[in-house]
Amino acid sequence: MFYKNQWKKTIIFSLLFAFVFLSTIFSSILFQNQSAYAVKEEDWDRFLQNKNFIEAVNEVEKHWERDYEQYFNQNLADFSLTAENIASTLSNISQQTGTKPAVVWIWPREQQLQLVIITPDAKPQIYSMKNVDKDTLITVVKELNLTVTSPSIRRTKAYLEPAQKLYTWMVKPLEYTLNKEKIDTILFCLGSGLRTLPLSVLHDGDNFLIEKYSIARIPAFNLMDTKYQKPNNYQILAMGASEFSQQESLPAVPLELDEITQEFGSNQKFLNQEFTLKNFQNQRQNQTFDIIHLATHAEFNTGTPDNSYIQFWGNERVSLDQIDKLKLNQPQVKLLVLSACRTALGDEEAELGFAGLTVKSGVKSVLASLWNVSDIGTLGLMTEFYQHFQNLPLKAKALQTAQIAMLKGQVGIKSGKLQGSQNSLQLPPELAELRDENFSHPYYWSAFTIIGNPW
Repeated sequence: MFYKNQWKKTIIFSLLFAFVFLSTIFSSILFQNQSAYAVKEEDWDRFLQNKNFIEAVNEVEKHWERDYEQYFNQNLADFSLTAENIASTLSNISQQTGTKPAVVWIWPREQQLQLVIITPDAKPQIYSMKNVDKDTLITVVKELNLTVTSPSIRRTKAYLEPAQKLYTWMVKPLEYTLNKEKIDTILFCLGSGLRTLPLSVLHDGDNFLIEKYSIARIPAFNLMDTKYQKPNNYQILAMGASEFSQQESLPAVPLELDEITQEFGSNQKFLNQEFTLKNFQNQRQNQTFDIIHLATHAEFNTGTPDNSYIQFWGNERVSLDQIDKLKLNQPQVKLLVLSACRTALGDEEAELGFAGLTVKSGVKSVLASLWNVSDIGTLGLMTEFYQHFQNLPLKAKALQTAQIAMLKGQVGIKSGKLQGSQNSLQLPPELAELRDENFSHPYYWSAFTIIGNPW
């Protein structure tokens, strides 16, 4: 009995010691992180006081690169492009593409909102919105997301108030520079809590932001493929599913794949049972595709990358941490389209997965949606996008033109047809009975965004 009790005491003591030891380690790590954060805030104050804006940009680029590396648990890139390099790169891209791009970094600090802008061949400019603390900002972001996506108020303009507040805080301070430099394309690099913000719906009181600029979001400039290749006879692979065992059906997908492949004069489309990972890999081995269009459910969820996935046929899924299986960088895909995404809006880990998709997959650009837009609304957007993409091969510009057509009421359902800005499509029987509707509300068009290279 003595030995038995002694053995119990030994086990209890060992567990207690392990608990104390681990607690000490955890507390030490937490303290170090808190100290690092405190030093970083002090550094920012020093950067601003000394007007050392170049170093400020370098610091935020390094910080966000580490954020994505920690999330994906791998080394993604070596920091190489400083603020001066970024300005020079923008100038080169401007000459190659005929656009006037700017990069804008925005992130919330505890007591203020920080804005940085770099335009071609120019030094960075920094603005501090000292009346916008982090809690207030995030509250308004959540309000905008709710008023845009909530079905109960979809026929109202309840989104305007938060959309105008956010424009005043995030864009208005930059207007002088944007106008002076005649900027037409903005690459937004956003901090935690803002990475799934529907930027295109920000409103200046007269116009939406998308009516003024083509927009892309990037994880960090150092994590972006900045190379520009002039488009030449794009080849497209279109795959998807209309039926799912555990998720809602997508009855418009067959028509979506038909229209997209017809637009490019291609017959490379695969639906339902043909939409498997093995067939995807076989098609990629047999032919080089510039664009891959996947009309299927894709989820970006909280937690680690293995919680986020792209759904293939049946129970087959490719999680974000396994997306290397798709080998989208061998050779590199210029545009990956995920036409039925859903993201946990405002969740920091889901944001990192969504915004970091280009980095992890190795593609040049991604066109995806922040929330699961209606099936027929997605068909309207995708049809418009590809029609304009044939004439406006700059991806962000084609998306901007499609979104403007939608917000102006030029795209919708009328008498059993999908009416577009250029033509109309007869809907299949299961969709033809839908009531007439236009897709001018931001719910239908502001979810879609270009991630990565906008050209």
